[in-house]
Amino acid sequence: MRVIAGKARRLPLKTIEGLDTRPTTDRIKETLFNILQNDVPGCRFLDLFAGSGGIGIEALSRGAEAAVFVEQNPKAADCIRENLKTTRLEESAAVMVCDVMTALRRMEGKQEPFDLVFMDPPYGRDLELEALSYLKDSSLIHPDTLIVVEASLETKSEGMSALGYTVSRVKTYKTNQHIFLVT
Repeated sequence: MRVIAGKARRLPLKTIEGLDTRPTTDRIKETLFNILQNDVPGCRFLDLFAGSGGIGIEALSRGAEAAVFVEQNPKAADCIRENLKTTRLEESAAVMVCDVMTALRRMEGKQEPFDLVFMDPPYGRDLELEALSYLKDSSLIHPDTLIVVEASLETKSEGMSALGYTVSRVKTYKTNQHIFLVT
């Protein structure tokens, strides 16, 4: 795994051993950031269920102003910190080691709204719906915030629409999909 483009281009990223995280492949990450290329420069980026931090680090490398990484696994959070140090992007980043709902509550009213939110929760547990339900009425997003959910192919967007989000795009890959949401 590596940074695809930007100021940290080609630098390798570490991941933790085992099945606790599912790093987004370089090919899928490249496709995602081709779609987001006009939204990333200068944005405030929130990476939920961050794993090794590859998506948020890619955003920082491509010009995001700041990124917050939320990861509850301490080993994965250490990996994020190491990757931020390797890419020399740590000054623009914050890492929160806790579950996503705790992090969202802690940030409420203390953070400027995020322009881009990316989440890659464990599949099949509806954790994205819990986070989206909280974000809907949160000060952490604004009317133009774009939310991207990485999900299994079996995940249906109807639950997201029922929460009041509009599905603006779905990009399907062989093994998963990205669902793009706006409020």
